[in-house]
Amino acid sequence: MAVESLTLARLHRVWLPLGWFWVATVFYLSLMPHPPEPVSFQGADKFEHALTYVFLMLWFCQIYGARKQRVVVGMLFVAMGIGIEFLQGMTAYRMFEYADMMANTTGVAIGWVLAQTRMGCVLTMLEKNGKH
Repeated sequence: MAVESLTLARLHRVWLPLGWFWVATVFYLSLMPHPPEPVSFQGADKFEHALTYVFLMLWFCQIYGARKQRVVVGMLFVAMGIGIEFLQGMTAYRMFEYADMMANTTGVAIGWVLAQTRMGCVLTMLEKNGKH
């Protein structure tokens, strides 16, 4: 029990600020005039949107393991994806797209499902393996 509490404390102390860094990075990249385009194929933009939100949801589901917490995290990420689209629509250099909202929401859903698998405890495994 004490080891589990220590792991949870480390998860919050180390992984949570890193998670917020990822969230801030998503906002920055989503609102900057000319974001980098790492891949180029038809639908790459939607794939990147979904993958980003899979990563965010999976990351935060590892920190907040209770079902109610995960529901709140998921709702917040869906709201974030929708909100960013509205913010992009207010700029003269980015576009508002419903398809991006759908890709973001799909990513949140996939992240939720993956959090129910072994992928949902990667950070805890890293913590435990680091104690040898």
